[in-house]
Amino acid sequence: MTGARDAKAGDRAGDWRKETLARVRAIVLAADPAIVEEVKWRKPSNPAGVPTWACEGIVCTGETYRDKVKLTFARGAALADPHGLFNAGLEGKVRRAIDLREGDEPDEAALTALVREAVAANRARAAG
Repeated sequence: MTGARDAKAGDRAGDWRKETLARVRAIVLAADPAIVEEVKWRKPSNPAGVPTWACEGIVCTGETYRDKVKLTFARGAALADPHGLFNAGLEGKVRRAIDLREGDEPDEAALTALVREAVAANRARAAG
């Protein structure tokens, strides 16, 4: 089943998905010192849960699938994406996602800017 969720994908040593998720995690956490990582949505089919990065609300989540690492921005549709990072969920009215496949390298500067924009939007919404 291509594209199906692989709960253990991020746990296998040497797995490209684990390495990609680690790179994305480092970029997201470095974007703003107030970002915290939590694990949400643990269930039998995914006992490790979903890494979720938040600051005044969810900024984005990171999930591993057999063929990709998906970085989903909770309110991505409201964000500018001048570097064209969003390549999945483009038809959605709220979320947007970045699918990284084997061999893809995240654009650190562009991803940092996108995360900072999401944090700023969350802070503005929280301020009223």
